[in-house]
Amino acid sequence: MTKVSICEVGPRDGLQSEPELLSTEVKKEFITRSIKAGIKNIEVTSFVHPKKVPQMADAEELVASLPKHDDVSYIGLIMNQRGFQRAKDCGIKEVGMVIVSTDTYNMKNQGVVTQQSIDNWLEISDEAKSSGIRTNVLIACSFGCPYEGEVAPEHIAEIAEKVLKGNPDIIGLADSVGVAVPNQIKKTFSLIKELAPDLPLRTHLHNTRNTGLANAAAAIEAGVTIVDASTGGIGGCPFAPKATGNIPTDDLLYMLNRSGIETGVDLNQVVENSEWLESELGRAVPAMVPKAGIFPENAEINM
Repeated sequence: MTKVSICEVGPRDGLQSEPELLSTEVKKEFITRSIKAGIKNIEVTSFVHPKKVPQMADAEELVASLPKHDDVSYIGLIMNQRGFQRAKDCGIKEVGMVIVSTDTYNMKNQGVVTQQSIDNWLEISDEAKSSGIRTNVLIACSFGCPYEGEVAPEHIAEIAEKVLKGNPDIIGLADSVGVAVPNQIKKTFSLIKELAPDLPLRTHLHNTRNTGLANAAAAIEAGVTIVDASTGGIGGCPFAPKATGNIPTDDLLYMLNRSGIETGVDLNQVVENSEWLESELGRAVPAMVPKAGIFPENAEINM
């Protein structure tokens, strides 16, 4: 049976794009509920400037409050050495570095061009290894950029080749603005697979144009074993116009479970978490399964 690991990004990518500023205690409960559902990889926060992303201003306080679990990885998103140092100082054991494929978006997102972010990563990678911190790198806008348009798969492979010199534990591709289609996903990931046949592959997809789940299926067919998703489908990207909607953890799990793909996550619990999240946000979330229900009704879906 195929196995896929779900990386829950709701506490970070989900909440950072929502207008509400939830308390640290509510974020902690969100993460605790995700663990109860069986999720082992959770992107809990980002170590970025609080004025740019005020929803993540409590990063250190949140990390300090989280329960310790030997089998759960709390991931902190970083963009530069300053972010890495903050993550290291508060005890994060895994960091996710973001490098955007185009200079225009990278400047808006990180204040430097793409090559500078690659150079930053290569410096961070050495210190991370010596500190015993796991690393994963996501190449953002791997399938298209809202400012520069189409992004060629070969360009992403060139960036990946440079990134791999830092020996990340995981490498991933992100459809940050939800423009990808399945054939594009397969082609680009096939190039990365050729460069790093034994390295775990991760994907971060947005459902902006309603292709997110189809792209997730295509990515898994291409060898991806870690798929990001957000409970309820909340979130997007604050630095890209109209980039709404991570793929919902609920809907992704429904598709994977019905396809016989093992995740170890309890769909019923995730649906409960979406309903809880709706009460905290005061509005409905985009995910479809909480609205339509699990089929067959009341089925035990915990593969």
